[in-house]
Order: sequence, then C-alpha cells, then structure tokens
Amino acid sequence: MSHTGRRHLKTTFNENAGLYDRARPTYPAQLFDDLVALADLESGATLLEIGCGTGQATIPMAQRGFRIVCVELGENLAAVARRNLAPYPDVRIITSPFETWDAGGERFDLVYASQAWHWLDPEVSFANAAGLLKPHGTLAINDVDHAFPADADRFFFDIQDIYRQIGEEHPDEEWPPPLPEDVPDMREEIEATGLFGDVRVRRYVWELMYTAEEYIDLMNTFSGHIAMEPEKREFLYRNVRERIEARADPRVRRHWLAMLNVARRLE
Repeated sequence: MSHTGRRHLKTTFNENAGLYDRARPTYPAQLFDDLVALADLESGATLLEIGCGTGQATIPMAQRGFRIVCVELGENLAAVARRNLAPYPDVRIITSPFETWDAGGERFDLVYASQAWHWLDPEVSFANAAGLLKPHGTLAINDVDHAFPADADRFFFDIQDIYRQIGEEHPDEEWPPPLPEDVPDMREEIEATGLFGDVRVRRYVWELMYTAEEYIDLMNTFSGHIAMEPEKREFLYRNVRERIEARADPRVRRHWLAMLNVARRLE
C-alpha cells in the first residue's frame, strides 16, 4: 500500500466517530489489570496514550486513577473522547499526529496504544515513544483483531466468496487465519529496535453476538470497508444482511483477539 493510501485509511475512522464509539467493542477488564501490573504503575503515574479514538482504552485507565495525556489525530474522535472522559479531570486530550507532537519536555511512566500503533510511521514511532518515557518506563502496544479459534462461526468462512466476487479478498493474508494462540506477537519487532527489552505478551480472546444491523454497523468502522467503492459495499452489505437474517438464530458470533505487548525502555 502506498504512503498516501495508508494515510487516507488511517483517517477514515474520524468520518463517523459516533458510530465508532457505539459499534467498536470494549476490552476485557483483565487486560487493564495486567497492564497496570506489568508496567508496575503506582498511584499518580503519568500515562501517554497514542490514538485514543473515542476513549475505549482511556476510560479503564482513568478509572484506576492515573493522569493521562491522549494524543489523537482525528478531531471528531477527539471531540467524542472529550465528552466520554469529562468525568475524569486528570485526562487531557490533544488533537495532533503523534509523530510530530511536541510534549514540551514532559515524560511519562507509560506510553501505550490500543489499535493505533500499526498506523504510525515505523521510522519514528519507537524512537519517539522511547524519548517520551522516563528511565525504565514502559511501552505497551495492544493490537485487536478478528479471532478464529477452532469453534469460530462458519459465517466468516462462507462469506469470503462475496469478498472474492467484488475483488476485495486479501491474497497476502493467510486463509484460513491462524488460531489465536498462533498469531505472531510483536516481540521480535520490539527487540530489534534496540530501545526496549523485557518484552512480555498477554492474549485475550472473547466473543460477541451481532444481529445483521449490528454487524453492518461494526463493518462501517473498518477502514477497508469505509474506503470501499459504494457499489461494492452495498453488494457486500446486502449479502451479509441476507445471510445473517436467514439463519435459525439470526445473529453471528464474532471472536476478538487482543494481544498486549509490554516492554521496558532500555538505558
């Protein structure tokens, strides 16, 4: 994908921030308990969140009493996040690209990103994060994606024929996808920077049920679907709706995988 195409895709989420806030799933509470423990965060710790979106990963940390600065690229997403986080005066939201943001010398105990890290410029992302951390501070990258355990809903396998019909299959992606326990983590990538060590990884798998309309709402928060040609998207959504509503239980069961990569800044 070209740099221009990638830049466009990463801004699509801002187009309907309200839908993103409503349709995207929240994360397991255990993930945040583990993050606090792995990062050795104490009361009053200062956190920087990269790409907070509408605050799904901000609120759980704010509820735990931390001071948080959020840097969010999208103005609409940031506006929703400010509303969601209004009850937490120790949270500050700044609208800016992370790569060019100036912290004014402020340093943090934890720099973390949830579903945002892969959109950053890899030439500067790790170096910028390391420079914003206090000595021995922690970097945490939480990546969330569709999970395919052994009992995954067959709907997601069967619907691939529709993606192929509209030329939206992903030939470079493994299909069927690996089991959640076999999805590669970021350990090697993080260690290769020479900036971080002591990498620890935790995986979380959970499932949610969606009606046809709920699932189409969710699809409308994915960059590839937002950017899809309208005719293709209409054809895809019509088939998704018809196939789900034709089931005995007119819902689909989607599994989610969150992979938390936690690393310590090296001196």
